[in-house]
Amino acid sequence: MFSKPSLAVIMDPIQNIHPKKDTTLALLLKAKSRGWDLHYLEMSDLFLKYGAAWGVSRSLSVFEDLYHWFELGEKTEQPLNQFDVILMRKDPPVDMEYMYATYILEQVESNGTLVLNPPATLRDLNEKFYATWFPQCMPPTLVSSSKAKIREFIEEQETAVLKPLAGMGGRGIFKCHAKDPNLNVMVETITQDGTRYVMAQQFLEEIFLGDKRILLIEGEPLPYALARVPKEGDFRGNLAAGGQGRGVFLSDRDRWICDQIGPSLREKKLLLVGIDVIGDYLTEINITSPTCVRELEAAFNMDITGEILDCIEARLED
Repeated sequence: MFSKPSLAVIMDPIQNIHPKKDTTLALLLKAKSRGWDLHYLEMSDLFLKYGAAWGVSRSLSVFEDLYHWFELGEKTEQPLNQFDVILMRKDPPVDMEYMYATYILEQVESNGTLVLNPPATLRDLNEKFYATWFPQCMPPTLVSSSKAKIREFIEEQETAVLKPLAGMGGRGIFKCHAKDPNLNVMVETITQDGTRYVMAQQFLEEIFLGDKRILLIEGEPLPYALARVPKEGDFRGNLAAGGQGRGVFLSDRDRWICDQIGPSLREKKLLLVGIDVIGDYLTEINITSPTCVRELEAAFNMDITGEILDCIEARLED
């Protein structure tokens, strides 16, 4: 039994987060309340030395204060296996630097440190592509770098959304109409003139009722979702793009989708996952740094962070 686990978090610069809604901060605050020993790293602090994974970490204190939410200690260089658990919460893009970091984390994982979500899954399960493993849950979807195939798909659907495979937060997304005079420009831009794979999906009008973020812990969904409604004049529900969230109960269809993907999440030992559902359709499976915990806790008086830490403690005891 770990009476006081040491936890290292790898994240984007903590001084730049939005403390009111940041899920990583919420997890750290809960860990602090349980007496966990907290340490902070950014991805550039990781390195491999003589076959061992190391990091330049700083002790971390966190506070429920919108103007003073953290304090960092002095830098310490140490092997990463000194930590009981490492949370990899770096936001996308999942680029080559991110991939290299997963190799370092996989090395320390092989030596007994609990890394969440597991490095191999972070590397192998692209958040857009992973959803295509469940075509029965998805709207009509194409992944291609071919400008001709993408234009053909848009003509078939009449209206479609084009997404970069490595993005997040609604950035770089185009809503395309088959008769839009700028269609060729949009396709050329997002594919970088046919050299980059992108995802094209049928545009779902239900987006204006909300893009539902459903959180699953150990493959099991919470009973509520956060419906993120686009702001006026936009089609993106992402909170980072200005969408407004409201708590909703899961529908029967939502639960069916979760039943379809839950076994895969458990098999891959994914602790926290956030799926996106528009209308009746799964559109993405987010595993890198799922959000919306704070909004759901506030809306339904839930202790989601406590449930997540309970699962971490159970894994540490195994």
